[in-house]
Amino acid sequence: MTDTPARLLRLLSLLQTPREWPGSELAERLDVSARTIRRDIDRLRTLGYPVEATMGAVGGYRLVAGAAMPPLLLDDEEAVAIAVGLRAGAGHAIEGVDEASVRALAKLEQVLPSRLRHRVSTLQTATMPLTRGDGTTIDPDTLTVMAGAVAGTERLRFGYRSGDGTETKRQVEPYRLVSTGRRWYLVAYDLERDDWRTFRVDRVSAPFATGARFSPRELPTGDAAQFLVRSMSRMQPQVDVDVTFRAPAEFVAARLPAHLGAPESTGPGSCRLRTTVGDSLEWLALRLALVDCEFTAHAPAQLTGYLRELGARLTRASVAVSAASPASPASPASVASPASAASPASPPTTA
Repeated sequence: MTDTPARLLRLLSLLQTPREWPGSELAERLDVSARTIRRDIDRLRTLGYPVEATMGAVGGYRLVAGAAMPPLLLDDEEAVAIAVGLRAGAGHAIEGVDEASVRALAKLEQVLPSRLRHRVSTLQTATMPLTRGDGTTIDPDTLTVMAGAVAGTERLRFGYRSGDGTETKRQVEPYRLVSTGRRWYLVAYDLERDDWRTFRVDRVSAPFATGARFSPRELPTGDAAQFLVRSMSRMQPQVDVDVTFRAPAEFVAARLPAHLGAPESTGPGSCRLRTTVGDSLEWLALRLALVDCEFTAHAPAQLTGYLRELGARLTRASVAVSAASPASPASPASVASPASAASPASPPTTA
């Protein structure tokens, strides 16, 4: 094989197989001399690929973990598997899946051959993932178009539906995509309104990059996440939340959305969360119940009221099931009684 770039790609593809390759076998596979293999290994190392060599009768070459992430070569099946996984995660605002996954998806889909794009779309259409959370699903193509426009500093056009249902057309200079764990937001400079705006991605339709480049403007405050928090705080009243959990702080933190903050440990089996939020209190009550441990809500009074209503609803549901199956040995779950849903001045709610 005399074409050096092609030979290097073929050599890299072989080395990405998790095994050790004797130099003689590599030379035979590529139809070159052992000396050429040694030179090509040096070229790969120069490009940042950490190729390790071992001496001896059973020695050889293998690719190991390095300090940086060099480009990888993927076969068709691997590329499809990664694209499907990224699309499934990006299409639902799952906690822990942030902007990095969308950037990776945008890069991968940019270079996917059309035959592989068709395979990815077919598989995505034929499957239905079971996801956590209550966020609205999003077409991954919407996210990848936006991510591409952010990375390429291209102006973006799209249709947008506001909270009251009003439909408008927008032209923006996209700055960043931000995931809150429940939803995706686009932070962008709105050219028609001559001001910075945040857009819920699930309300965006038919986005497309115009090809018109722009020089990024300076965001008024901090980074995109801080700007989004400030923007949301102006739209929704902020409330102070105070909750004690009868579980370790690490257990609780792993089950709460990151934007709620981290609880402080108050003992070996308890912790307390004091935070300020602008989320719907009905949603917050449900998320607290999903932590799967005993807890006491001290404030605000509206939250304790929602928790009592939720407990009463679950109690009625369990009683109805029990009445329908009198022979069942299972007893109804013990939760807050409907009678306890008194005024906001009533004691803290224990769930």
